[in-house]
Amino acid sequence: MRAIEFQEYGGPEVLRAVTAEVPEPGPGQVSIDVAYTGVNFADLKARAEGYRVPDLPYVPGLEVSGRVRALGAGVTDLAVGQEVAALTEGGAYAEVVVADATTVFPVPAGLDLRTAATLPTVLPTAYALVHSVGRLQPGETVLVQGAAGGVGTVAGQLARAAGAGAVYGVVSSAAKASYAKEHGYDEVFVGAFQDPVREATGGRGVDLVLDPVGGDTLRAGLASLAVFGRLVSFGNASSAEPWTVGQPELYPLGISVSGFSVLTLARTAPAELRRLTERAFATAVDGTVSLPVTAEFALEDAADAHRLMGSRTSTGKLLLRVEA
Repeated sequence: MRAIEFQEYGGPEVLRAVTAEVPEPGPGQVSIDVAYTGVNFADLKARAEGYRVPDLPYVPGLEVSGRVRALGAGVTDLAVGQEVAALTEGGAYAEVVVADATTVFPVPAGLDLRTAATLPTVLPTAYALVHSVGRLQPGETVLVQGAAGGVGTVAGQLARAAGAGAVYGVVSSAAKASYAKEHGYDEVFVGAFQDPVREATGGRGVDLVLDPVGGDTLRAGLASLAVFGRLVSFGNASSAEPWTVGQPELYPLGISVSGFSVLTLARTAPAELRRLTERAFATAVDGTVSLPVTAEFALEDAADAHRLMGSRTSTGKLLLRVEA
């Protein structure tokens, strides 16, 4: 089968097309004939820094849509040929991938495989950030970093649907700001945001901050919270040193900090992930949210997809087209 792997860490040029053995599912697993693979920032961090890479060579990719190819022992709630979307532990830049059955989800009626490929990581993550972890209440204000990316695009729409009093975003360019305003955001700040947030909220700050960046950006997010505000960390795109927070930051205004990773939840609480995913997917079916595919690449052009995402000019969702 065709696959894309890297044998060393580096830039997009280390991604190589190879011929690999077709993987077989073990107990509790299924194999999937891949139609589309989602491209995520975590894939770039894997390629450049070894993020979540157990050993080399490595085939990246954390989400797919496709059709069940084979069932491992003990799998009874899926069928060969069934259309599914799935989270994987890697290996999704390939024609066939193996995934734990607990992270394989039937494609809801009314969605095609191209749309389904945008859902497995982004939609449950955004839903959890707004509802399960962020616990956004009607009338509250929210600030989302990376508002023009996949999670940001969906989070803005979910916050609006949840009755947020105001939805603010942070992006890196004016073009991204225009895009974000089309997907649920009232106001979008380019670059520095701490002072503009205070100005926009009359000095109060926001009730909820969603941060995938870490480092100095996370600290500025903490400083942008209102009394009793909450910050949810869901990534470290800045590759900064792990953050710590304690009494000096939390006590004065009674703020709180929490975290979320859909990939970690898949390992630690797969049953809860399934419940979360069902609720999240329903918002795509009923039209509450939509996630535009803004660029699609052939599997062999995965390096170009990485270059585009790494340029910080992309918006929405990027896909690799695997099925011929």
